[in-house]
Amino acid sequence: MYTVITWIIMVICVFLIITVLVQNSKGGGLSQQFAGQQQIMGVRKTTDFLERATWVLATSVMVFSFVAVALIPSRTSTNVGGSELEQLLQNQQQAPAAPAFPTPSATEEQSAE
Repeated sequence: MYTVITWIIMVICVFLIITVLVQNSKGGGLSQQFAGQQQIMGVRKTTDFLERATWVLATSVMVFSFVAVALIPSRTSTNVGGSELEQLLQNQQQAPAAPAFPTPSATEEQSAE
């Protein structure tokens, strides 16, 4: 499910990029192409449509991002993946601690006397 949400976010981002690039920073953009009065969508309607589309797409990216964060798969239950540092720390916690200095064996103690 997380992968599906991620792909949806990427598709929405592509549409958002296209919508922003079509707009002109001074409010012209695509609406300059429809300057004639006989057009179905006039200049003002095209600008309104692009502005609303930008807001809808930006809001949907934000909402889907929150959903994706809620659906992030947990890796703590299964030890698959994770960083090497996490695995190293986990292995050190499970292994018994080795003594800092080697202890003399019984034969060494007897030979020292």
